[in-house]
Amino acid sequence: MGLRINDIAPDFTADSTEGEIRFHDWIGDSYAILFSHPRDFTPVCTTEFSAVAQLVPEFEKRNTKVLGVSVDSVEDHGKWKHDIAQVAGVPANFSIIDDTSLNVAKAFDMLPAEFYLPTEGRTPAHSATVRTVFIIGPDKKVRLTMTYPMSVGRNFAEIVRALDAVQATDGVPLATPANWIPGQDVIVALSLDDAAAEAKYGTLDKKLPYLRFAKDPKAKA
Repeated sequence: MGLRINDIAPDFTADSTEGEIRFHDWIGDSYAILFSHPRDFTPVCTTEFSAVAQLVPEFEKRNTKVLGVSVDSVEDHGKWKHDIAQVAGVPANFSIIDDTSLNVAKAFDMLPAEFYLPTEGRTPAHSATVRTVFIIGPDKKVRLTMTYPMSVGRNFAEIVRALDAVQATDGVPLATPANWIPGQDVIVALSLDDAAAEAKYGTLDKKLPYLRFAKDPKAKA
């Protein structure tokens, strides 16, 4: 069975472009985004990792570390980072781990239900679904997952938006509506009755008895 929301993310030790990483220790008290791809020096992945390079300051503002996973070697990653920086226009200031063993891909259930991986001549198609995103909390629990096919580049603006939504609702009786962005109204959980909800979040905008909006607490802060 694959990883589910609120499962503890598997711990692992791996070589990376920044040295050896022990995953849970590396996360520390931050949030983490683990994002993977099939191979270095491939076109879609280069655009994606370039997008991540540009967004590193945004992740840092959100107390979030980003870690790339690839089925290639650290040596290849180091060379590929030059291409990423060229496309991004900024340095690729995030770590990429060596997962040539596929230990991380298997632990996080990134591979297809049926797969065959040759020891020689491996192509991106052999690890096609190693194109996954995990948002993980400081408690090391999985908060959100996304999986994309090889032909579809990930929308990292959406990943940042999803991270904002996860952080806005983590540990509080709130949820975010469709297409929510920070600053917009949030939904109050049904675990609070109207009186308790208004005491905690102020005047409610009641669209339906079960759909009650409140001002984003972080926007009011």
